[in-house]
Amino acid sequence: MFRRREAVPFAFVAEADRFRSNVAPPPRQLPSASQVAGRTLIGLTVTAGLVGSLLFGLPALEAPVSPKAPSQAQESEER
Repeated sequence: MFRRREAVPFAFVAEADRFRSNVAPPPRQLPSASQVAGRTLIGLTVTAGLVGSLLFGLPALEAPVSPKAPSQAQESEER
């Protein structure tokens, strides 16, 4: 393949590790009480939805246990 003839100076990469900015980031703003309440309500709503779907979904996942099931199978075999 094509090979570069000139050496690439990587001194700028080494200098970048030592560079420190004199600009400080702005301080973090604390969320207001309404923001905290909104986030809490959203979290509770999502949690309640997951728990509700689990409670309503578990009975649908259970295998039906009825005494008629074996007798119907025997009747179909006899015919």
